[in-house]
Amino acid sequence: MKPTALLIVQDGKVVASWGDVSRRVNVASVRKSLLSALYGIAISEGRIDLGSTLAQLDIDDTPPRLTAIEKQATVRDLLMSRSGVYHPAAYETADIKRKRPPRGSHEPGSFWFYNNWDFNALGTIYRKQTGEDIFESFEKRIALPLQMEDFSARDGEYVKEKASEHPAYPFRLSARDAARFGQLFLDGGRWDGSQVVPAAWVRDATTAYSFTKRGRQGYGYMWWSLPSDVWGENAAYAAGYGGQVIALLPSKRLVVVQTVDLRQNPKGIRTSSFLDLLKKIVAAAP
Repeated sequence: MKPTALLIVQDGKVVASWGDVSRRVNVASVRKSLLSALYGIAISEGRIDLGSTLAQLDIDDTPPRLTAIEKQATVRDLLMSRSGVYHPAAYETADIKRKRPPRGSHEPGSFWFYNNWDFNALGTIYRKQTGEDIFESFEKRIALPLQMEDFSARDGEYVKEKASEHPAYPFRLSARDAARFGQLFLDGGRWDGSQVVPAAWVRDATTAYSFTKRGRQGYGYMWWSLPSDVWGENAAYAAGYGGQVIALLPSKRLVVVQTVDLRQNPKGIRTSSFLDLLKKIVAAAP
């Protein structure tokens, strides 16, 4: 499979690791689950309201601009990827561009589509409402409390394209730092006795609000969820293009992380291949 690193953690201890767990790689769409954690903190502090609409937040985009109906999408709709806003977005794959529904085809909240516009606009909303840079915020609020070994705010960048005024915000993360983030969520948002992310948010973010075409997988607040009859209760994962994964298996007290440097392995690793491996890991775990 040629991952850059694979790390298995059970009961908070490393069970096995392969490859370079300290190498920082672009974890692609895992960025969305990282931002979800920051949203949980900001919402609990009253800095962002799940019910606020795009209109209330003064969020628009390049021409053709958002319609009055599109602007009724709420922060919660965007977190669930159910905004109904099908404006072109930065950092989209060719597959998403091809499958994007026509503008105005679904009202806000009514239809799930894995939509980079939603995820990027959430980055803009976070920065506007909190006054904080995403990467500096992640370093201060998550990386430092978790004693991440490799991440700093310099490991993020904003990627803007002419198609949209909302930039993407890719992170570079090492497997060992990604595992700490996974352990944080496995432990209900607690780390070393402190509540870093609200427990209610961890539960809500990894709950399925939509069921997708990926087998029987669900989608929460920028997290994927796995069917409980196969994976146990509350199993979820963060996933990024090329094989970047942070998987949580509470029933086995497991966190499994895979990173792939696409400069070394340009084809990457399919998520389905990782899940096949994960099944074997779960079956082997006591």
